[in-house]
Amino acid sequence: MTTRTRLTAEERHEQLVTAAVTAFSHGGYAGTTTDQVARLAGVSQPYVIRIFRTKQELFIAAVNHAGARIEAKFREAAAAEPTLASLGEAYDELLAERELIVLLLHGFTAAADPAIGDPVRACFGLLYDTVREVTGVSSTEAREFFSIGMLLTCLGAMHVVGPDPVPRQPWMVDLMATWDHKH
Repeated sequence: MTTRTRLTAEERHEQLVTAAVTAFSHGGYAGTTTDQVARLAGVSQPYVIRIFRTKQELFIAAVNHAGARIEAKFREAAAAEPTLASLGEAYDELLAERELIVLLLHGFTAAADPAIGDPVRACFGLLYDTVREVTGVSSTEAREFFSIGMLLTCLGAMHVVGPDPVPRQPWMVDLMATWDHKH
């Protein structure tokens, strides 16, 4: 006879958010159902709704999870060396978590919905404020850092950078030369 350890409410919540990150990164907000998230998490769809009430709340929880992961990585990097270069290196590591960055892109596109837009903008604003706080850089330097970060996020989503990149094409080499020069 085997005994199964029951997950705590916090562990079950984390399990659902992790499944949501995966599901929403593949299908976006509009193309993903709570049933798909439930199947990934190994629970029933009514259980997902009992915990999160709506697909919107689940999506926002997934976006906030992604933002919190990036914020934690930035703070960890800044604790060792509070420079934009160290944060950039930390983000390079996050590019390996492709689902995370693709989910954020889906969050940006779903932000036209006011119920989603406000939390997504708050998440992005928190990351911006964190970068300014932990590095002490000017707003101009922070904007440049984020513009390069958004470029890398797009390139990561397209498999140009990060794990298992596609073969390089001339336009990719040109863009990466800019990044390598700044990095």
